Amino acid sequence: MKQQETNHKIIFTVKDIATIGMMAAMLETVKFVFQSIPNVEFVTLFIILFTLYLGPKTLVSVWAFVGLECVVWGFGLWTIMYFYIWPILVILTLLLRKSTSSWPFVVLATCFGLFFGALCTIPYFFIGGVSTAFAWWVAGIPYDILHGISNGIGAFILFRPLNHILTRVKNETLNKRD
Repeated sequence: MKQQETNHKIIFTVKDIATIGMMAAMLETVKFVFQSIPNVEFVTLFIILFTLYLGPKTLVSVWAFVGLECVVWGFGLWTIMYFYIWPILVILTLLLRKSTSSWPFVVLATCFGLFFGALCTIPYFFIGGVSTAFAWWVAGIPYDILHGISNGIGAFILFRPLNHILTRVKNETLNKRD
């Protein structure tokens, strides 16, 4: 057995580190490209796809993405939210990982957008209590609806082609083993 199997440690290869860096850069780029359209983003879809191909190691690319966001936009309350919201998506995707259909991932992307605001209320709960968190969440419901719909449409249209591309890249990479 290899050392990584016997010790149950996650070991990052040079290829993993390069892949994680590229994934974080892609997440930042995709966020930047769509930033002018309120609550339309493809970060959710990309994190789902990356998780299907890199598994739990995707968490590192997510945290690198959050770090890049902090460099670009500075630190704020949203920083705390991003550090737990995106890992929740990775965990949910890992739970659905065995699915051979795209539908669970389309539903996940849709629901994640719909409940994004609810997930963001956690810091507000600690800052101002239940009433502050609830008021903040209710005020954002129209944006969450737009977020959920846009995530669902984006995942419905793009999941299969992007999944196909990633499968092809992964297979070509495995065939070119060093």
